[in-house]
Amino acid sequence: VQLQASGGGLVQAGGSLRLSCAPSGRISGIRVMAWYRQAAGKQREWVASITGGHYKRYADSVDGRFTISGDNVKKTVDLQMDNLNPEDTAVYYCKFNSAWGDTWGQGTLVTVSS
Repeated sequence: VQLQASGGGLVQAGGSLRLSCAPSGRISGIRVMAWYRQAAGKQREWVASITGGHYKRYADSVDGRFTISGDNVKKTVDLQMDNLNPEDTAVYYCKFNSAWGDTWGQGTLVTVSS
C-alpha cells in the first residue's frame, strides 16, 4: 500500500492550500496520521498529527494557521494551510503509523512566494 499526497502548488504569501493524502489500497490499524515537511537543505520536520481520529497536535510554527483532519472510514488525512508564508515552502509528506509500522507518501511540493 502506498500513500498518495496531493494539493501542493504555488501560492502567494497570505494564501491558502489544502493537502490531501489517501492510500492506494486497503490499510487497517491506523493509529496516527501525520504530515511532515522538508525544506531545501533542511531536515524533515513534523508539522501536525491526528491520533485516534480526534486528538490533534501541531508544531509551534504552524499552530493557529494549519488544521489537520482525518477520515477514519476513508483512511484519508487532509491539511488545511492558511496564512501561508515563504517559510512554509517545502515538500510535504503524509505518514500513517499502524501496528505494522510507518507508511510514507511520496511528497507534494508547496511553494509560497513573497
